[in-house]
Amino acid sequence: VWAFATARVAAETLFQAIAGAAVNRIGDFNPQAMANTAWAFACVAWTQSDLFTSLGSALLERLGMLNDTGKSQLYVVTVYVQIEWPNLEFPLAAHLQSLRAAYRGGDVMPSHFQREVSTMLERLGWSHTFEYETADGFSLDLAQPETKRAIEVDVEIRPLVVVSHTGDTILSSFAVSHKHRNLRRTPTLAF
Repeated sequence: VWAFATARVAAETLFQAIAGAAVNRIGDFNPQAMANTAWAFACVAWTQSDLFTSLGSALLERLGMLNDTGKSQLYVVTVYVQIEWPNLEFPLAAHLQSLRAAYRGGDVMPSHFQREVSTMLERLGWSHTFEYETADGFSLDLAQPETKRAIEVDVEIRPLVVVSHTGDTILSSFAVSHKHRNLRRTPTLAF
């Protein structure tokens, strides 16, 4: 499922099957496989909390076995779960700050295409902040904080995570695909 989520390929039947199997065979997963699975389901906006709760519970005692990449994935998962189910007692919520530290510690590596898009938009008069970081540690490729708008570039390379738990203003977000050279509407982000 990680590959499908990374490629942003809709495969609901596959995800349904994996969700059922994952809950039943959670003991067979190593910690990184659990983090990858939870992250993939968060990226496709999975609507059933039981999978996240099961994976979160199993990961709780294994957090120390994860590297920063795995912890970064779990930060995204935890924020997603808190947004989707604000009253759910998610097992990893108590570790949000340490997961966030791992997420924020990652290097931001803008692509050449992202730099080209930024330059083009500046020439067209759309001034913006390059790699704007939200209060939650999410990096927005090209953002206008004052207008609450952002453009994400190269989203087929890294899935666009559009969740934030500290803001209450909705941000219009667009994604530019280098592969298809098109502009598409994406979900909203509290910013």
